[in-house]
Amino acid sequence: MAAHAGELAVITGASTGIGYELAKIAAQDGYNLVICADEAEIEDAAHRLRQLGTTVEAVRADLGTEHGVSSLWDAIKDRRVDVLMANAGRGLGHGFLDQDFAAAKAVVDLNVTGTISLVHKIGRQMRDRNAGRILITGSITGFIPGAFQAVYNGTKAFLDSFSEALANELKDTKVTVTCLEPGPTETEFFRRANMLDTPVGQSNSKDDPTEVARAGYDAMQAGTRQVASGFMNKVQSVFAGIIPDAILAQMHRRMAEPKPGDQG
Repeated sequence: MAAHAGELAVITGASTGIGYELAKIAAQDGYNLVICADEAEIEDAAHRLRQLGTTVEAVRADLGTEHGVSSLWDAIKDRRVDVLMANAGRGLGHGFLDQDFAAAKAVVDLNVTGTISLVHKIGRQMRDRNAGRILITGSITGFIPGAFQAVYNGTKAFLDSFSEALANELKDTKVTVTCLEPGPTETEFFRRANMLDTPVGQSNSKDDPTEVARAGYDAMQAGTRQVASGFMNKVQSVFAGIIPDAILAQMHRRMAEPKPGDQG
């Protein structure tokens, strides 16, 4: 019998990329799944995950809205959530003053407001029964002022800090909080963030989402508070605390500034 047969895992941003790989690992471990994303591909993901022999319920909802969070919460109903993997998020490239403000606000609404709203609901349930595991997808970029990705990096700085604070608040309980801090990963992120015209978007050295998800999942099961996937990302997180922010911002600019002549 699988290690977690019959237990329930809720995974957001699970249609593709890291979120899908997290859901796949959880399914292989025996969890029943409630998966959520704001796109039709979530149904395709659910179909593939059911082939692994577990129960999968797909919810299509925008977690950057109160209605979206409520829709997911309604789907969970009164079931016990053993694991929450809050992975939903979006990026936005190019200079802040050149961005549509509604799009920038949507990044904050999903990455920050939607995440903490869901964690608040499910976290209370976990605390009441003194059991549960929470994995929040932050980012290594949360340690770096994100020139030409300013709003996104700011939201990830919030999540990195929030995760550590919540873990401390729950340290005397059996509820654990882990923050996964990936670097650039080979997913749909850069296309959706309008960053295919940037050096980082065009790089061929991005991390494998399967390996990133495995690092996060294993750290969550071990109760580890933070995990930076990949050797270079671990090095980068260490040096981010040493190098002045102005230099970090310039370094980030070299990765994220659109190349002249390319189309955003």
